[in-house]
Amino acid sequence: MSSKRHPLMQKMIISAIVLGVFSVVGTTMVAFTYEQTKEKIKENHKLATLRSLHQLVPPAEHDNDIFTDIIQVTNLKLLGSKKPVTVFRARKNNKPIAAILTVVAPDGYTGKIFLLVAIKHNGSLAGVRVVNHKETPGLGDAIEIEKSSWITQFNNVSLINPTTKDWKVKRDGGYFDQLTGATITPRAIVKAVHKALLFYKQEGDKLFDAKTPEPQTTSKAQK
Repeated sequence: MSSKRHPLMQKMIISAIVLGVFSVVGTTMVAFTYEQTKEKIKENHKLATLRSLHQLVPPAEHDNDIFTDIIQVTNLKLLGSKKPVTVFRARKNNKPIAAILTVVAPDGYTGKIFLLVAIKHNGSLAGVRVVNHKETPGLGDAIEIEKSSWITQFNNVSLINPTTKDWKVKRDGGYFDQLTGATITPRAIVKAVHKALLFYKQEGDKLFDAKTPEPQTTSKAQK
């Protein structure tokens, strides 16, 4: 019986070695690919974010690096997230132009809707863009600027125009259009944008006065 086990054991050992080699090679290739592409991925993310930011606050309207002039803020009630969210700040000649808040509408039809809400220094909206969502294709996805102009109805509105009671979709007796066949999605966005304006009213110039945090470095004691 031992003579029968010997070839079987050899096969098992060889198989284990082959699998181990493949595992090491695969891990090495993944690590190498990541190292080769991580800077490109990072740059692509920056360019995509800048495109969205500049749709709301064109480059001619500010002279600072809007991508790095940022702070992190937390307000679950008004910004829709337990985690800190980013505020991009636009300035010209060191004077505040607009704050672009990364806001979450938590009650979309199929989940969270992530927004950029650009608020001018005077408290009116420069505009809103959807940056990520899982809403129904062909219905709820009309919130994307590439699919329809629905999102542009937020341009230049404020807390006083329309009035508080009108910050609802028309089906609920408010000011804002809904989407054909989809009401929950626009309702969630209208509510989230209104809350973002309330946050801005509450925080005001504090958003521009706060210093951009220095990049964190890991010390030996922290390792």
